[in-house]
Amino acid sequence: MIARSQGRLQDRRPISVIDIGSNSIRLVVYEGIARSPTILFNEKMLAGLGRGIVATGKLDPEAVTRAIEEFGRFRALSDQAGAGDLYVIATAAAREAENGLDFIHRAEKILRTEVRVLSGREEAHYSALGVLSSFHPADGIVGDLGGGSLELVEVEGENIGDGITLPLGGLRLQDMARNSLAAAARIAREEMARARLLRRGQGRVFYAVGGTWRNLARLHMNMTNYPLSVMHHYEMSIDSCLPFLRQVAKGDVDKMKGIEGVSKNRRALLPYGAAVLLEIIAKMKPSKVVVSAHGVREGFLYSLLSPREQKLDPLISASEELAVLRARSVTHAHELARWTGQSFAAFGVDETEDEARYRQAACLLADIGWRAHPEYRGTQSLNIIAHASFIGVDHPGRAYLALASLYRHEGISNDAGAAELRSLATPRYLERARLLGALFRVVYLLSASMPGVIPKLRWEERDDGVLALVIPSEFGDLLGERPAGRLGQLGKLIGRKLVMAVEGEPAFVAGK
Repeated sequence: MIARSQGRLQDRRPISVIDIGSNSIRLVVYEGIARSPTILFNEKMLAGLGRGIVATGKLDPEAVTRAIEEFGRFRALSDQAGAGDLYVIATAAAREAENGLDFIHRAEKILRTEVRVLSGREEAHYSALGVLSSFHPADGIVGDLGGGSLELVEVEGENIGDGITLPLGGLRLQDMARNSLAAAARIAREEMARARLLRRGQGRVFYAVGGTWRNLARLHMNMTNYPLSVMHHYEMSIDSCLPFLRQVAKGDVDKMKGIEGVSKNRRALLPYGAAVLLEIIAKMKPSKVVVSAHGVREGFLYSLLSPREQKLDPLISASEELAVLRARSVTHAHELARWTGQSFAAFGVDETEDEARYRQAACLLADIGWRAHPEYRGTQSLNIIAHASFIGVDHPGRAYLALASLYRHEGISNDAGAAELRSLATPRYLERARLLGALFRVVYLLSASMPGVIPKLRWEERDDGVLALVIPSEFGDLLGERPAGRLGQLGKLIGRKLVMAVEGEPAFVAGK
């Protein structure tokens, strides 16, 4: 019997999704159905099924042959990964081509499962679900640009509007324009006139979904020297992205910084994706463009969750999973989350809803670097948290989470190695990350990273504005110079005199 790695969650059974798009076909094996899905294995092929469909009305024959040959491998990979279920969805090209039904039947025979051909409305709905499930909260217009079509749909909180489909996918637009970028811009403008729902998005967010737009965003990151290479929730201001998009829409991409990271097949579609996004911005006038790494596949997975599971916070769920996999005690992490909330209240520190969520997540992640050498725990934790596949958190929030862990290990003033990440955090987030790190530095010396002590610690107001951290008498031996000294550092940070005392005894003063 093969032993199962402890680096995997033991209560999950893998699940596979094959997404048959107009340009790419992708197999994604997830660790299991979860509020914040983790990818176990990912494989794709750029088949180009929709290439030439405008002229012929049929799927590209060479692409069909390549795809059919590859489906056997995709099925074998899914089985090898231990997936209990394989779901197959197909989008624009398969539903519109004259030979689409024959292709689907051949695919079903090889994949040994039903292929669900999504209507344009269904495709828009699942794209919206993917965004709704990964932003906290979502409010604006979702645009999913594939190879064959563009789906647009409004989202607000948990509400999804009626979506529309436009024939503006990269491959289709390239074919309709006969490789003319000027014609592509004109076609995009004419088609966008049908998208009346964009008017409701004025001043709200446009959520960009799809590989072409993700590659555009990656180039924008490189152009602006953005310090965090995480695509999900990357934000582009309108003032910043308009000149960039105009440059790309002219086809002037070959010398752009980072273009070597975009495959040649994808590279040819960038100007068409830029032209479509320019017309959306002109019609919608959004507050900003935000990239979503989650779309149809993740929306489909989200639809499989129970209503109770759908209501879970994806950031907290993912942070708890990481604590289970890497921390010394997930129970200790939960105790820390509750106690830091009580401490913030005792200090008179107010929190927004997101700040409270981020503090809770930071507590769950505070001990994930313990196996590293002590001199590198802070740096390792910072890198893991900053680049984790989290959803439900923006980039300044990521900086908060990562810096809190860094300050815990390195000290509240030692962040010279994190200047780029620090630049993403707001001043308020920086202040709270330092405060949280300072609290961690006190309480870990009292708990030895194990549960049982933290819930019994309490703050007590004393004379002359002194705030005492009171330790129950049964844990009195834990009191000492190092935790008392760190409590003094915490006091300087919040501008209050803090002391440590065993219940029923005078305050402990370090050095006496």
